[in-house]
Amino acid sequence: MSEVYWDPFDVALDDSPYETWRRMRDERPLYRNERYDFWALSRYADVEAAHRDPGTYSSAYGTVLETMGPGMSDTGMMIFLDPPEHTRLRHLVSRAFTPRRVQGLEGRIRQICAELLDQAHEQPTFDYVQDFGAILPSRVISTLLGVPPADQEAQRKVVDNLFYLEPGAGMINDVSITAALTLIAYLRDLLAERHRHPQEDLLSALSAAEIDEGGVARRLTLDEAASFAVLLFTAGTETVARLLGNAAVILAEHPDQRRELAERTSLIPDAIEELLRYEAPSPVQGRWTTRPVDLYGTAVPANSKVLLLTGSAGRDDRAYPEPERFDIHRRFDQHVSFGYGIHFCVGAALARLEGRVALEETLRRYRAWEVDLAGARRLHTSTVRGWESVPIQLRPDTRTG
Repeated sequence: MSEVYWDPFDVALDDSPYETWRRMRDERPLYRNERYDFWALSRYADVEAAHRDPGTYSSAYGTVLETMGPGMSDTGMMIFLDPPEHTRLRHLVSRAFTPRRVQGLEGRIRQICAELLDQAHEQPTFDYVQDFGAILPSRVISTLLGVPPADQEAQRKVVDNLFYLEPGAGMINDVSITAALTLIAYLRDLLAERHRHPQEDLLSALSAAEIDEGGVARRLTLDEAASFAVLLFTAGTETVARLLGNAAVILAEHPDQRRELAERTSLIPDAIEELLRYEAPSPVQGRWTTRPVDLYGTAVPANSKVLLLTGSAGRDDRAYPEPERFDIHRRFDQHVSFGYGIHFCVGAALARLEGRVALEETLRRYRAWEVDLAGARRLHTSTVRGWESVPIQLRPDTRTG
């Protein structure tokens, strides 16, 4: 048998990574890639344990392989911070995602779903990601932040370019860098405007927000507030877009379960969790060791890059019976597709709400569809995995609206 090999930049491996990840779990639970200088953990228990130990597995050096290194915490991005800085800023951002605020968005989410899906109602085909799945979360997070409706589609396209992957360079390329600079500049201008003229939106709240530093309160700088807004904008768009693209493909592959969800919508929340376990939208997260760690009899040095394979963890038979089987009736305590511990996705409740409402509204209108896999396109980055385009053919005899 050949030596197991994996790297997050290999497009062919990314198309179908699960057999490689299974071999890693079984044969190389602590995997070493010399070419890109990283270690990887693929078993559920190891991935979960690393998430629970931010003192050893630091986020302050970045979480994306091609950008990891000293100085990432200087960006002000919360996901690139460790306690106590992370604790202060997370407490601030968590105020935007209170249960009351999130649940209050359901009506708006349902309205957006209806508008987008009804536009496709008379068409024989449409792209479930580009015409629906990617637009929905972008509009929702834009509404939450306070991005003007006239700007929302243009900024969604900018966010898409943030995740452009150039062969051999990953996300460090002119397209991605230009998109990042464009989005930051746009949000800085909006924040400055909100500082002068506050409104009832999250950008206004960020422009007026204060954090406690050693008992002294101070306002966020414009750069800090813009970094928060960028994080919320990107994370709030990508996760749900990938979740819904995966849902369209997986449910087409499991028509009996799709039919059952249409008939019993109460099953949809559990189906969302199974979709997240089965196909993690962000299957790879980077960490940096702050001290030497002994794993499987091997000493991982301090200052090492360690990739946590949440996508592999969701298919670990040590944690889930028959993990390769998609089952909307599966019962399990948790998964790590939203992270775990202090870096658990702050917008997870919103993502779950968007996913639930999107499937409810889709299945209310269409109980069956076929995916044009030949025309579908995958999105390939070192940390995000899913579908960029999913053309579907609607079955006229199964339209319910």
